[in-house]
Amino acid sequence: MSYGKVAIIGLGLLGGSIGLAVAEHLPGVATTGYDADPAVRKRAAERGLAGTICESASDAATDADLVIFCVPVGAMETAAREIAGSIKPGCVISDVGSSKQSVLNALTTALPGAPVIPAHPVAGTEHSGPDAGFASLFHHRWCIVTPPENADPAQVETLCDFWSALGAKVDTMSPEHHDLVLAVTSHVPHLIAYTIVGTASDLEDVTRSEVIKYSAGGFRDFTRIAASDPTMWRDVFLNNKDAVLTMLQRFTEDLTALQRAIRVGDGDTLFEHFARTRAIRRSIIEEGQDDARPDFGRGDHD
Repeated sequence: MSYGKVAIIGLGLLGGSIGLAVAEHLPGVATTGYDADPAVRKRAAERGLAGTICESASDAATDADLVIFCVPVGAMETAAREIAGSIKPGCVISDVGSSKQSVLNALTTALPGAPVIPAHPVAGTEHSGPDAGFASLFHHRWCIVTPPENADPAQVETLCDFWSALGAKVDTMSPEHHDLVLAVTSHVPHLIAYTIVGTASDLEDVTRSEVIKYSAGGFRDFTRIAASDPTMWRDVFLNNKDAVLTMLQRFTEDLTALQRAIRVGDGDTLFEHFARTRAIRRSIIEEGQDDARPDFGRGDHD
């Protein structure tokens, strides 16, 4: 790992966790941080989310070997333009966004000529802000690095090594393929969660107090997902809309088939579908991506 200085732009859950993880796992690497919100900068300094908290993005990026944008995907281009005159030649530009093709386009537009290698650590909690970060957030979680076709292999390898050093398992794929994979594994599930929680809240025949009081495990899990940051998810859906709409159409067709099975009393179809999806749950546990215990093994920080 050859980065001497890493600049973190955006000091919420992911940005703060990167800063804390670098301090713990890569103590020889200097970190600078910036957030557009003065209150966040103040709290980030109090928590030590980066070695130096700067008053501008350009100051943070000066002399950095790696700049990581930890802002909503819709804000990437604007944030990147703020450092356009400050980055040194060869400084690698990356991010942590949940959609990759739009981010690649935004960062290359704002910073022409700079090596842009997007990345997506598939890790997080329902909490946000500078108090939410913790150093072990990326432990045993996947980080997907999505280099463009013209990326320097050595720079890609160094970025992968950086994420490995923070405790992540690293994979690489094209930005387009990432967006399709994440549409089905993350984006559409979030959309469904937001929808079902909103539906429950809007029911006229069931009071909100009853929804809260008698929440069964399934609904509780939906509310955990639906508590995620609304700005981030608004931008994700707007910036990965093609892949999301493709997967949403597939989901709608499958849901219609299940509706028909329920309507006509086709128990065999329902059983076969539930058995197949149950096997997927077992595979996720075997892969180490979740825990079989009733609370999913989730502590305060997971």
